[in-house]
Amino acid sequence: MASLQDQLLQAGLVDKKKAKQVSKEKRKQQKVAKKSAQPQIDETKLAAQQTRAEKAARDRALNAERDAAAQQKAIAAQIKQLVETNRQPYSGETAYNFTFDKKIKSIYVSEELRDHLIAGRLVIVVQGERFDLVPRVIADKIAERNAEIVVKPAETSAPVDEDDPYADFQIPDDLMW
Repeated sequence: MASLQDQLLQAGLVDKKKAKQVSKEKRKQQKVAKKSAQPQIDETKLAAQQTRAEKAARDRALNAERDAAAQQKAIAAQIKQLVETNRQPYSGETAYNFTFDKKIKSIYVSEELRDHLIAGRLVIVVQGERFDLVPRVIADKIAERNAEIVVKPAETSAPVDEDDPYADFQIPDDLMW
């Protein structure tokens, strides 16, 4: 079947020159229409993309929470292993008092262990309701992971106030309180 243009040419209603001119104009209009045409946005595709983006954000947040929980669990396991392998057994009749969580606690140790605690060679680490003694080097490693469970030794050198009436009186190290 011949096109309308061919039929008009055969009937003699249009000459070849006029037919070429009309087809050129038609192509120009199609090119201009293509360039200026805005791509039509499909609402369902847009909604699907938005849903995928929201799901991806939720998944990233859940993964971050899982990673944080796994990290905390790994740190707790490392701390437990450090304490278990480096724990110093203690028992004795001398009470050693210290502050933990704004409360005064006491453990009973031998005189030798008490001297090490006072000197800072041994440090107390709290795990639940249990107090363990570990060497200072190990306590520093534990404090890097979780500083809240390490009982800091009492500082013996406090700043001296010039107007202090008791500045001349030294507090003995073996004072029991």
